[in-house]
Amino acid sequence: MLLTGARKGEALTATWAEFNLELGVWTKPSHHTKQKRTEHVPLSAPAVQLLVSMNEKSDSPYLFPGEVAGKPTQEIKRVWMALCKQAHLKNVRLHDLRHTYASHLVSSGMSLPIVGRLLGHTQPQTTARYAHLADDPLRQATNRFASIVAAARSRKRADVVPLHRDRNT
Repeated sequence: MLLTGARKGEALTATWAEFNLELGVWTKPSHHTKQKRTEHVPLSAPAVQLLVSMNEKSDSPYLFPGEVAGKPTQEIKRVWMALCKQAHLKNVRLHDLRHTYASHLVSSGMSLPIVGRLLGHTQPQTTARYAHLADDPLRQATNRFASIVAAARSRKRADVVPLHRDRNT
């Protein structure tokens, strides 16, 4: 989920038939997506590598086979809580993986439409809610503007009007 930004339900109901690991594409069927439309999602090389490794060990049609033969895993709350405890993570929800995926993409300079497409969003406003920007890109942006101002000040062009007024005028 961290490598794809997928929703929990999309991941848990995913079948191997939805993946073309040679092309690195996950075709999510419309009945598994929130928008009820088929989505073709490119996969990163690490995601493909993980899926290949999982597929080699699987004899189920599902990525995450359930306890009942022929059914996917229904819930992973206990597994997630145990994993968080082992990793010393507090107050981390499974859905936070999706937020982390989106936030890091936006913080690295990816546009909201691209990130939104990867997440299966149809509205940019929806993606914007996931785009929690890290301090570094914000600091870079404000420093970029400061350098523009500094460069303008150093030129001291004659046609630039100073912002302060002479008290005698």
